[in-house]
Amino acid sequence: MARLLAIDYGTKRTGIAVTDEFQIIASGLTTVNTKELLAFLKDYTTKEKVELFVIGEPKQMNNKVSESEADILSFIEKLKKAIPDIPIARVDERFTSKMAFQTMIDSGLKKNQRKNKALVDEISATIILQSYMSSKH
Repeated sequence: MARLLAIDYGTKRTGIAVTDEFQIIASGLTTVNTKELLAFLKDYTTKEKVELFVIGEPKQMNNKVSESEADILSFIEKLKKAIPDIPIARVDERFTSKMAFQTMIDSGLKKNQRKNKALVDEISATIILQSYMSSKH
């Protein structure tokens, strides 16, 4: 089998999470400077077999699309051109940042560690991936 790879896209930083090859466990992989994201994904997908990209879909509470969606759609177009063989799924990411922050508190991270926005992005990507996996079972 192949991995699923989740992307919590941000204009500055992007959190990335992946599953194991059996698609049982979702784990944070890294946070990448968004300018280097396509190059990172091209490199990663040459080394690891990836079956699907799961990309967060930011929505507002009233279910309208968030303003960051335009940036994400632009990125998705570039991703489809750069890596056309891997399909893309979208997942509602409305509460992932709050959940990521709560996860950091629950796991006992100190206040200065919780200010690490890169870690929040990576955990958010993991939550997006877990959400996708849960919806499929």
